[in-house]
Amino acid sequence: MWDKLRAHHAKVAERRFDSMLDTARAADFMAQTSDMRFDYAKTNIDETGRKLLIELLDVTGVAAKRDAMFSGAAINETEGRAVLHTALRNLDGDPVIVDGQDVMPEVLETLARMEGFANDVRSGAYQGQGGKITDVINIGIGGSDLGPAMAALALAPYHDGPRCHFVSNVDPADIAQVLRACDPTTTLVIVASKTFTTIETMTNARTAQAWMGEAVKDTGAQFAALSTAEDKTAAFGIDPSRVFGFADWVGGRYSMWGPIGLSLMMAVGPEAFRAFLRGGQAMDRHFQAADWQDNMPVMLALVGIWHNQIRGYATRAVLPYDNNLSRLPAYLQQLEMESNGKGVSMDGTTLPHESGPVVWGEPGTNGQHAFYQLIHQGTRVVPCEFLVAARGHEDDLHHQHQLLVANCLAQSEALMRGRDLDEARAKIADKCTGAELERQARHRVFTGNRPSTTLAYPKLTPEVLGQIIALYEHRVFVEGVVLGINSYDQWGVELGKELATALQPVVEGQEAPDGKDGSTAALVQFLQSHGVS
Repeated sequence: MWDKLRAHHAKVAERRFDSMLDTARAADFMAQTSDMRFDYAKTNIDETGRKLLIELLDVTGVAAKRDAMFSGAAINETEGRAVLHTALRNLDGDPVIVDGQDVMPEVLETLARMEGFANDVRSGAYQGQGGKITDVINIGIGGSDLGPAMAALALAPYHDGPRCHFVSNVDPADIAQVLRACDPTTTLVIVASKTFTTIETMTNARTAQAWMGEAVKDTGAQFAALSTAEDKTAAFGIDPSRVFGFADWVGGRYSMWGPIGLSLMMAVGPEAFRAFLRGGQAMDRHFQAADWQDNMPVMLALVGIWHNQIRGYATRAVLPYDNNLSRLPAYLQQLEMESNGKGVSMDGTTLPHESGPVVWGEPGTNGQHAFYQLIHQGTRVVPCEFLVAARGHEDDLHHQHQLLVANCLAQSEALMRGRDLDEARAKIADKCTGAELERQARHRVFTGNRPSTTLAYPKLTPEVLGQIIALYEHRVFVEGVVLGINSYDQWGVELGKELATALQPVVEGQEAPDGKDGSTAALVQFLQSHGVS
């Protein structure tokens, strides 16, 4: 099937897809739910290409693997685990069986505990030792930070609780800047680490503990933990009533639907958080029920495979024309690159094709004044994924939102249409002539024929955000199954952690850099000479 796709691509590779784009194509090359429209008409995928891509789903068993995931089967084969972040947003409580046991009663009980604690914090029933909680600091890293930090910014218009801050980097500047903005007597610190051993998180947690200890008698009383290591949280002084655990079938980068989302729940309230979960659940149902051609996560994934594995475009740019989604590209970097950045197939053999692409981006219109030059006229083609809402939250500034939408649609149109040499000449014919006209005109040529997709939605509400995040989660799943890799482990991050642990005493000057390569040893020596030890 891969060979058939590549053969078809060879036939159409040079075709201009703007020549195909009419009203009928716009209506056909899209997928839609009640709240969102995914348009992929501005790509080189035609009816034959789409048919072959859909056949790839059947050849690789996507439907069976999807059903296995939702049923609780251990599809994370390298770690022997189920993959059930979907259970965290299964608000109806339909049974989900793992190892013969329904996990939903515990999931819903944990959600109820989170809601009770969040309500207590927001109402003042739970207070700091200086009064009502004014600030919540979430300390985590990776999935324990990127998800809730992204979602808290995305839902900023819905904040009506304490201020939320996020600390992830072990760089002391990160936590120092946050602590300076808070009052230790009215701050709640949430430590997010499943094992309660993550070195960056626990280093920051101890710094926060020492900071709080300078102003309050009982530091543990103003800490909560998102962890399953109850012995370690107890040793840290955190009461079990403020410890919220989650099972090993929830991967870190998929975890904000449960306890890792506690800081978000504090900010927007349990009702809005449940709306977020309902949005994710709605996308789950769409993913399970819709025919392939109408299935939004499936078509988003197939467009990605066409661009990366078939056309050879190594990156994709995520460009939200929604400032509240400023952190979405960073969140998707982890979701997609940690999940599908693999080089080995499920059977342990070398992957026979490229794995996941490099994911990056910035919100519009900022990016237009930064890197869009390369996107429009550079030598590398970068498929672009635009996101845009029909309405913003600032009704009195709707005219600015209309300008934002116009910019978004114009960029995708410009990428597709381009500007040929004759048009470029005509633009400046009144300014120069002859050889200078030719030279200047060539600088103004846009090749066009550069692909993009657009995800449009009415407004960025909690429910719509839930749909967007679940959409991208399922896109990762489909791409992973088609590529034949395990999207749910991340062994590639382990070696660096191990080496950092071994290097710390060397950096501190307690051990010599014996056995280290010359470059590393020389860098240690240089940094020590300038005060690192």
